[in-house]
Amino acid sequence: QVQLVESGGGLVQPGGSLRLACAASGRVFSIRSMSYYRQVPRKERELVATITSGESTAYADSVKDRFTISRDNAKNTMYLQMNGLKPEDTAVYYCNANIESLVNGRINSYWGQGTQVTVSS
Repeated sequence: QVQLVESGGGLVQPGGSLRLACAASGRVFSIRSMSYYRQVPRKERELVATITSGESTAYADSVKDRFTISRDNAKNTMYLQMNGLKPEDTAVYYCNANIESLVNGRINSYWGQGTQVTVSS
């Protein structure tokens, strides 16, 4: 069994900062790419940022220069530092990871439970 557990969401004023974390646990052999998505009601889930196993990163244009994705491989954890938050960043944020199983070597995609980020004065 593999689980992704998210933390760090909350309510913040415009211009403020939050740091999200996504920790993988269970029978993890290795973690390939990791990503954060976000979703608002009645809209499709949107890719926010991705980090590869080699720590290359990519960002949606809407968050470039404000958000920073990183990972700590020793802790099997990914982070999303969000600065200069805007009301339009309000969404449920989901982490996603492609993980190679310790049991059978298969690579499967896993999702976290989601964490609410609300940007409002």
